[in-house]
Amino acid sequence: MVLRITPHDRAVLQLMADGSETLEIAKRLGLSEHEVQAALTTLLAAMGARSRSEAVALALRRGLLVQPGSAQSLKREGV
Repeated sequence: MVLRITPHDRAVLQLMADGSETLEIAKRLGLSEHEVQAALTTLLAAMGARSRSEAVALALRRGLLVQPGSAQSLKREGV
């Protein structure tokens, strides 16, 4: 199954993988908490995941994200 996600969805997933909570994701992306919750609900359903942790694990296995703490992830964070 090919999962196509938007850059917005990928950003939400990446921040979630990096350990960010809903409010922090909302602030970082300039969204409301409600918008982030809606995006997460849609992503979990599309991925067939039952939890945030499962969604992150699936996204990493499918190559949709960079590994949290990796050089690429840290570069995105400005470290």
